[in-house]
Amino acid sequence: MIHDGYIALFRENEALFQQNLPAWRKQMRNDAVVSLQNQNKVTFADAYALDYGLNPQRLPFKGNPFSLFMCDIPGITTYNYLVLNDSFYAQPNLPALPAGVVICSLAQAFVQHADLLQPYISQLALQNPDVALNQLLAQDGMFLYVPEGVQLERPIQLVNMMYGKVDMMAVSHNVAIIGENAKAQVLVCDHAYGSEVSYLSNRLTQVFVGKNATYEHYKLESSSEKTTNVSTLQITQQEGSQVLSNLITLANGQTHNRVEVNLNGKGAHLSINGLGLGHNTERIENHTFINHNVAGATSNELFKYVLDDQAEGDFYGLIKVLPDAQQTQAFQINRNLCLSKTARMFTRPQLEIYADDVKCNHGSTVGQLDENALFYMRARGINPDEARMLLMFAFVHDVLDNVRIEPLKDRLQLLIERRLRGDKTHCNGCKICR
Repeated sequence: MIHDGYIALFRENEALFQQNLPAWRKQMRNDAVVSLQNQNKVTFADAYALDYGLNPQRLPFKGNPFSLFMCDIPGITTYNYLVLNDSFYAQPNLPALPAGVVICSLAQAFVQHADLLQPYISQLALQNPDVALNQLLAQDGMFLYVPEGVQLERPIQLVNMMYGKVDMMAVSHNVAIIGENAKAQVLVCDHAYGSEVSYLSNRLTQVFVGKNATYEHYKLESSSEKTTNVSTLQITQQEGSQVLSNLITLANGQTHNRVEVNLNGKGAHLSINGLGLGHNTERIENHTFINHNVAGATSNELFKYVLDDQAEGDFYGLIKVLPDAQQTQAFQINRNLCLSKTARMFTRPQLEIYADDVKCNHGSTVGQLDENALFYMRARGINPDEARMLLMFAFVHDVLDNVRIEPLKDRLQLLIERRLRGDKTHCNGCKICR
């Protein structure tokens, strides 16, 4: 089996993987071995089977890693951090964080904040093969802790950057703990350097949102056609918490986004949105699992795809309402455009409702651009390419309406417009996007 090679790699380098970890985290690696041995398959099995390079010895990057990435979003001021392949770096000379806020490498957090991490990480389920593999091999990532009542005034920007001269695999684990009545915004940017090297990333992000806290999570991917990106986002919400999640794929190779949300408190609200723009042979998967576990929580879900050439899109959305979750309101919409006869979209929205006092609905459509609208615009002097772009942009615009960081929304509008025109999507001055 494919995973046997990764288990052997772990055993050969076990001292490196287990160093500086508390006993309970070491046991999780051994539990991951057992879980993988019980798995019959791994997501993206063909990609996992390639001979990727790994970095268990934690060899540092030679030079300034931030020289590879230059964010040019006008008007945005962030706390900047970087995970280069699988190693965490903090931007030099960052402004001071508010009192009590911690942002550091996960490796450092296991040494300095193990007691804080244990109640959250130790209960991580390992049935999913991607999560099990992550917990077997992840050595670093970002740790974020926002204590009770603290509201961060500026977003946190985390750049996941794949960089190498040979085929490279990176495994990282991020953890965010948002205390009661706290607030944080996190912008995650996925990039890949070069078009000749194959990359595989497996990234797990766990977010715990306390009572009456607010959390926003933006994930943007602009990588390469030879990049396989496996991303798992797990969110746990308590009473009265407000969570907004946006997953936007602008350019990629193979992308699998999995989002799991547990609404565990009355008055908790989730808004989850996604946009996938696929060209050539790109494949974009978004699989969401929203669990309404208690009464009085709400969720809204909106995902849209625009696919051209031989691109493939895949949406699977499951909303589960448990017996105790009365007065639940949950809504799910998936809308898709296929611009060519060879583009393919697979959509499977689902509801599982075990309570009787709920308001839930879901819907999905797959179609093409409106020929009547195109004819109307051309009759008024708009050339065909511009008319198509305007119709496509109007189609995706309601996803952008859910972006609450205004400078980010403005930049996304520009990048999406470029992408819909067929231009390469990259930030000006950014070496890694060229």
